[in-house]
Amino acid sequence: MKRRSLLTMIPAATALLAFRSKGAPIPPPALTAAGFAISVQCWSFREFTLFEAIEMAAAAGTHVEVFPGQKIGGPLADVKFTPHLPDESLQIVINHLKAHQVNAVNFGVTAISKDETEARKTFELAKKLNLYGLNTESIDAIDTLEKLAKEYDIKVCFHNHPKKPFYDLWNPDFVYNAVKDRHANIGICADIGHWATSGLDPLEVIKKVAPRVHSFHMKDRESNVKWSHDRPFGTGVIDNFAILDEVRKHGFAGNVSIEYEHNWKTNLAEVAQCSGYLRAYSKMR
Repeated sequence: MKRRSLLTMIPAATALLAFRSKGAPIPPPALTAAGFAISVQCWSFREFTLFEAIEMAAAAGTHVEVFPGQKIGGPLADVKFTPHLPDESLQIVINHLKAHQVNAVNFGVTAISKDETEARKTFELAKKLNLYGLNTESIDAIDTLEKLAKEYDIKVCFHNHPKKPFYDLWNPDFVYNAVKDRHANIGICADIGHWATSGLDPLEVIKKVAPRVHSFHMKDRESNVKWSHDRPFGTGVIDNFAILDEVRKHGFAGNVSIEYEHNWKTNLAEVAQCSGYLRAYSKMR
């Protein structure tokens, strides 16, 4: 069977995912056989509430990476998901996750203050949700983030958007040099689609930065040299199998978030297709 044909293997139902008691490694029940967790970045479902996104993730066979500012829905209606959410409201979200056998594994992309007191609010949210990690672009706060990542035993991963003036994080060399000598909980959230938009070959980038990749915003694209919309994994030019092979050489055991920024109101089937691709990879490895 060819690799590209595996994308048709879409899971019929979500696997039972155990909730964690601490924010360190993702536990074995929540991992695929290849040693990583499959999630969907809820930004993919930004046209829906967080409650609906959790239900859609369950249908696609994934767990979730939540993002700041999404309306929660359900009994909380238009209340937005932020680190300032009262505990009783957060518990409603946790209960909905449990009801659908879905874990929240990551939160981002979120700004985090260099002020330690303010930054702790985000880490406290992560602790209450038993998250594996936080995704951010707050590189100016790296000293504070390193201290708290170690204290809370939570991964902090620096995310990249596409190349633009006066923006350094598009450059994987810049990010890698910033994190490579830091505590092991400080690393990279590899948005490989944005690397492609920046004219970079994602596989060649991964070969250079793999030791510090702790999480993914995974995409497939029509082109490595210009912007193109997201495609189901295995139907574009990005070799996600080879990318996963490369990070797993370095013990990758984080979350692979499907981020599908296309067909915003009707992309559940495509997200499920991407989930099936990742599960097929896991079975082969």
